[in-house]
Amino acid sequence: MTSHDSLARLSAVLEARKLANGGDPETSYVSRLYAKGPDAFLKKIGEEATEAVMAAKDLERGTTAGLQERFVSEVADLWFHCMVALAHYDLSATDVVAELERRVGLSGLEEKALRKAQAREADGQ
Repeated sequence: MTSHDSLARLSAVLEARKLANGGDPETSYVSRLYAKGPDAFLKKIGEEATEAVMAAKDLERGTTAGLQERFVSEVADLWFHCMVALAHYDLSATDVVAELERRVGLSGLEEKALRKAQAREADGQ
């Protein structure tokens, strides 16, 4: 199984957990997040991002396998909650992968300059 398959399967589960699709907040953590609304899962994204940063800083100070596993676990939590948000807004990991693929071969500096130019253009309209 590829990582793309895993992301697709998780996306399907997240879609199924939406309240409109029969998700039950009494039995599903994801459905409970959806029931609480965007503030709940957006707050979780912030919390998980902070935990990932803290784990990375710990890893920077040491190189034990336990620290690596903790960092990977925190990033997985962050990705998961980002995927919950994506599903809420009718997007998926596929959309993010497509954006990353679009950026392959672009200089990060060029990409940033392009986004700034597009934002200026949008503001001027």
